[in-house]
Amino acid sequence: MKYLQNFSILIFLLGLITSCQVSKQAKSTEYAIAYSSKESGDVEIYLTNIKGASKVKVTNHPGNDGYVAWSPDGKRIACYAYHDGRKTWSIHTMNVDGTNRKRLTHVKNKWDSSPAWSPDGRKIAFSRAYKNTEGVWTEEIWIMNSDGSEQTQIKPLNGGGPYFTKSGRIVFHSKTNSSEICIADVDGSNLTKLTNNNAEDWHPEVSPDGKQIAFMSDRDGNREIYVMNIDGSNQKRLTTDNFEHWHPSWSPDGSKIIFSSFENKKRHVYVMNKDGSSMKKIIPNASGASWLKKHK
Repeated sequence: MKYLQNFSILIFLLGLITSCQVSKQAKSTEYAIAYSSKESGDVEIYLTNIKGASKVKVTNHPGNDGYVAWSPDGKRIACYAYHDGRKTWSIHTMNVDGTNRKRLTHVKNKWDSSPAWSPDGRKIAFSRAYKNTEGVWTEEIWIMNSDGSEQTQIKPLNGGGPYFTKSGRIVFHSKTNSSEICIADVDGSNLTKLTNNNAEDWHPEVSPDGKQIAFMSDRDGNREIYVMNIDGSNQKRLTTDNFEHWHPSWSPDGSKIIFSSFENKKRHVYVMNKDGSSMKKIIPNASGASWLKKHK
C-alpha cells in the first residue's frame, strides 16, 4: 500500500513537471505579427513571433484571406476574404487561433477590405469599392459594430485604408488617382488633407504614441515607405531601393516598422527602425503584415 502511495505521488509530480514544461514552451512563442502567405496554395493568414522564427497557420478558407487587423485586446483578428469567384470581398473576424470565424459583410459584387478596429474594440471601419450604376469606380469608408451590426457609410469620406487614431479619429487615403492621406472625425467632419502632391499616398497607420503616421507613396517613382507627423509636417522617405514597398505597421513601442516588399515577383516582409535604418528580411514569401499593439 505504501509503495502504491509513493508511486502515485511520483506520477503526480512527473505530470506537474511536464505541465510546467508545456506551459513554459507555449509562453516562449509569443505570436505578435499576423501576415498573409500563399505557402499552402490559397492566400491564408499566419501568425509568427517578432523574429519570424516560428509560425502557425490560422485560416483555411478557399480564396484569399488578407488585410489583417488585430483587435485592441489581442484576442481577435479581422480580415477580408473572397467570395462569388472573387467578385465579392467581405470582412470577417475570428479568434487569433482561427476559431469562431464570422462573416460580417455580405454585399455582392462589392469589395470590402482594410478593416480597422476602434481603440475600444467596439467598432470596425472598412473600405468598400465598386462600380456604381453609371460604371464609375466608387470608393467609400464604412463603419460597423464589431459583431457586424449597424453598418453605416461615413458619407463625407471617399477613399480607403481607414485607421483609427488614439483619440478615435480616422486617417485614410482619399479616392484613387492622386490620392492623399487625410484625417477626419469618425462622422466624417473636420476633414483635413495631410499630404498634397500628384502621387498615390496610401495605407496610413498611426504610431502607438499617436504622434506620427507611416504610409506608402509612389511620389518618387515607385512605392516606398514614408513617415510624417500626425499634422502632416516633416514628411520623410524611409526606404530608398528600386523595389515596391507596401503596408507599413508599427511595433508596439513605436521604435520599428514592418512592411511588405515586392522583389522579383515575390513578396517578403521586412523590419526596420523607425528612421529607416537596420532594414532586414524577417518573413519570406509573405505580405500584408500587421504588428500586434495590445492595449492592457
